[in-house]
Amino acid sequence: MKSSNPIFSRRGLNRRADREVGAVRQPVGAGADIEGRHFANPHSTSGPGLVKDSGPDRLPMTMDDVVVRTTATLGTVILTASLSWVLLPVDEAALGRSYGIAVAAALIAFGLAIAQTFRRTASPPLILGYAAFEGVFLGVISEATSSYIAPGVVVQAVMGTFAVAAGVLIAYRLRWIRVTRRFYGFVLASALGFLLLMAADFVLSAFGAGNDLGLDSGGFGIAFGVVGVLLGACFLALDFKQVEDALAYGAPRKESWLAAFGLTTTLVWIYLEVLRVLTLLRDDA
Repeated sequence: MKSSNPIFSRRGLNRRADREVGAVRQPVGAGADIEGRHFANPHSTSGPGLVKDSGPDRLPMTMDDVVVRTTATLGTVILTASLSWVLLPVDEAALGRSYGIAVAAALIAFGLAIAQTFRRTASPPLILGYAAFEGVFLGVISEATSSYIAPGVVVQAVMGTFAVAAGVLIAYRLRWIRVTRRFYGFVLASALGFLLLMAADFVLSAFGAGNDLGLDSGGFGIAFGVVGVLLGACFLALDFKQVEDALAYGAPRKESWLAAFGLTTTLVWIYLEVLRVLTLLRDDA
């Protein structure tokens, strides 16, 4: 399955092909992903997709499975973020050590996410490990931001993240957002440009050019953060579409972990961008 996340790609969930993406409908037991490539329905009662293994891992995924796995993954992020907030102080004496741990945790989380990306099946230990280390990073960054830059901004960022997620879910359910092939391509292209701009800003800063692109201050920085939030919202709509199509085509139950992984990484993206925007607004106030 192609990624609906700005950084990671995931495999395993099938997307339903329908008129919205211009795909040709196939006979029972077949389907297609959003690019139109056809696949066999593993739960068809006839044809090449006939299920020979009726074990628990081959049971079709349900919405309850997605909710439970997503709750577990997000809960792990929240738990380790809370623990790092308490156990890794960001006062002047310990700030360097806490930042070092946060950077190491972020790198480990990225490595675990990449490892999951190249697996053909979901690995709950990898996904929960990613969530745990990502939470450590978020906890330190959030505490430092709240302590030194914008007190109280973390609560606002969390509320903003859930508001964005709820808004996208409502808009998706009411079909105000239609995930078509054109929408998919536009979002991926926009995310690529967004990431390249962030990389250029980082390189310029690393080589002593300072904040040359202005992504971390002023009106341009706020606008850039708003674009990041909107991109995160678009990727969340793609996540919802992938979950919906996986349910429609009876993806294996274990693939609900991939749905949880995708939703979690997207929500983390949105949280960081909302935190950036609110912090910059405080600076300009």
